Amino acid sequence: KLLFENEAVRVIEMDLKAGKIDNQHSHRNETVYFISGSKVKIHLPDGNSMEADIPDGHVMYSEPWTHTVENIGDKDLKAIIVESQG
Repeated sequence: KLLFENEAVRVIEMDLKAGKIDNQHSHRNETVYFISGSKVKIHLPDGNSMEADIPDGHVMYSEPWTHTVENIGDKDLKAIIVESQG
């Protein structure tokens, strides 16, 4: 859910229910705050994937990338994503 967007930043609320997978998508530089974490499997376009057990309150940063997130945990995942141009 898009919360805010201008030429410099985009703020997105992510809510991914346990057992669900989102569509492949891309991000600009992003900082993510996980309000409620879970265990996820991140699928990359080249066919590789990685798993991560994300705790509540975790913060991560990544440069631009494309991926699909699958919630393989038993808790719903909720996060606020802030993307920036630079």
